Amino acid sequence: MYQAYFHLRQLPFSIAPDPHYLYMSERHREALAHLLYGVGSGGGFVLLTGEIGAGKTTVCRCFIEQVPDNCKLAYIFNPRLSVPELLQSVCEEYGIAQPPEGAGVKAYVDAINAFLLDCHARGLNNVLIIDEAQNLAPEVLEQLRLLTNLETSERKLLQIILIGQPELRGMLARPELEQLAQRVIARYHLGPLSAAETAAYVQHRLAVAGISGATPLPPALMPLVHRLSGGVPRRINLLCDRALLGTYAENRAAATRAIVRKAAAEVFGNEGRPSRRAWWLAPALLGLAALAAAIVWQPPAPAPRAPAAPLHKPAPAPLPLFDSAEAAQRELARLWGTDAGQPCTDQAVLHCMQARLSLFEIRALDRPVLLGIREGEILRYAVLTGLDGERAWLQKDGQRVLVPLARFAARLDGEVLSLWRSAPAFRDALRAGDSGADVDWVAAVLAKAEGRAAPAPGLKYDAAMQAAVRQLQQDAGLKADGRVGPRTWIRLNQLAGIDEPRLQALPRP
Repeated sequence: MYQAYFHLRQLPFSIAPDPHYLYMSERHREALAHLLYGVGSGGGFVLLTGEIGAGKTTVCRCFIEQVPDNCKLAYIFNPRLSVPELLQSVCEEYGIAQPPEGAGVKAYVDAINAFLLDCHARGLNNVLIIDEAQNLAPEVLEQLRLLTNLETSERKLLQIILIGQPELRGMLARPELEQLAQRVIARYHLGPLSAAETAAYVQHRLAVAGISGATPLPPALMPLVHRLSGGVPRRINLLCDRALLGTYAENRAAATRAIVRKAAAEVFGNEGRPSRRAWWLAPALLGLAALAAAIVWQPPAPAPRAPAAPLHKPAPAPLPLFDSAEAAQRELARLWGTDAGQPCTDQAVLHCMQARLSLFEIRALDRPVLLGIREGEILRYAVLTGLDGERAWLQKDGQRVLVPLARFAARLDGEVLSLWRSAPAFRDALRAGDSGADVDWVAAVLAKAEGRAAPAPGLKYDAAMQAAVRQLQQDAGLKADGRVGPRTWIRLNQLAGIDEPRLQALPRP
C-alpha cells in the first residue's frame, strides 16, 4: 500500500529471503568466517546458533556461495527424523543408491561410507548442513557422530554443519553427547545487531528498494527501532514495515516515535499476547483486505524435489571469460553506451573504481563489474551483469550466460573494477577545503536526501559537509571517513537518480 507513496521500486522490509537485500554485519561476517574455517580444517562438526530471525539462514546461503568447486553439499532442513529417516535423507541429498526396502541401518551406513570413500578417491569433499538442528533427537545426533568416524590420516570424510537456535548449545552440553561436543572444531553464536548496525541495516534496505529522497525512517528513530526489535533482523523488518504503513496512513513524510511505538504494539503484541487489530485501518478496510486475500491467495504447490545428481556429471560448458583485462574493460564499457577501448585511461565522463570487494559488497554496489577469476595459475576476467544468491549472469561479446555462483565464487581474485559517471569538471575525490561545481552538486544531493532546498553555489567542502557525508557513508555501510571517493560518488549518483547500469537480481525460476 505504501510502495508508491514513498516512490519505492519494491517493499523494503519483506521477510522473504531476497538476496538483493543482503546485509552482512560484522558479526554475520564472523559467523561466515567460522563456517569457512570449519570446512577447510579437515572435518568434524561446525556449530552455528542464534535467535529466531538473527540471520542464520542468510549466513548459510552466503557460505553455500563460497564453498570450493570440489565440495559436494547436502542440505537437510527438516530434522525431525528418526535414525533410518535421517540416513535415507542423506542418501537422497547426495544421490546415493539406496539399499533395498526393509534394509537395516547398517546397510544405509555402508552405502554412505562407500560413497564417501569414492568421493575421496576423486578428490571431492562432502559437507552435510542440517538446519533447525535443535530439533534433532539425541539418538540422531549420536548417529551423525558415528558417520564422521570414517577418516583418513589427514581428514574426516564428512563435514557436518549444525545450525540451530540457542538451545542447541545446551543439548550438546549433555553428558551423553560429550563425544560429539568434543568433535566441534568451530562454533559461533550469532547475536543481535547493535544500535549502529540496526540503523545501517534499515537504511541499506531502503536504499536497495529505491528510496531517493529523505528517508521515511529518520536516523533519530533508530535507537527506538533497535530497542523495540532487540536488534533481530526479522523483527526489524516487521516493525519497519508496519511503521511505514502507519506513516502512509497518517499522510506523513516520515515516521514519528508514536508511530513506531504503535507499530511495535501491533506486530509484537504485549508480552506475547495476541496483537491488537491494526490501529490505522478501518474495520471495513480490514474486511476488504481479508476478502481479497482469500480470493487471490492460494497455497503454493510443494516445490518438486530435484532429481539426484549422478556421481559422474558431464563436464560443464566453459565460463565466458576474457584472457585480458583490456578486452573485459571494453565489454564493460559497452554496457555504459561507449565503445571506448580502455575507459579507465579516458576518464572524461566515465570513471573507474578498483577495489577489493566481496560478493556481498558487489551486491550493495549494484552495478556491473569486472572480476578476476583464477584458473590454476592463470588469471582471467569476467564481466558480471546479474547476481542472486545462487546464480550469476556473465557477459561476453554481448551474450549473457547464466552460471551457478559455486562454479567460480571460490576462485575470485578479489579485485573488482567498475565504472561510474560524472560531469567532466568533477574530480575523482573531494577533500577538506575543495570548492567548485562538484562540491556544489554534492551539497545539492545531500540537501535533497534530507528534504532541504539546495544551497546557493560557491560552497567549500567544509566540516559541516564532511559530517553529512560521513552520515551518508555510515548509512550505506561504507567507510565513514568524510572523503568523497569512488564508492561515495556511486552512492551519491544513486541518491541523485543518475541513469547508470545496475546489477539486477535475477528472476526466480
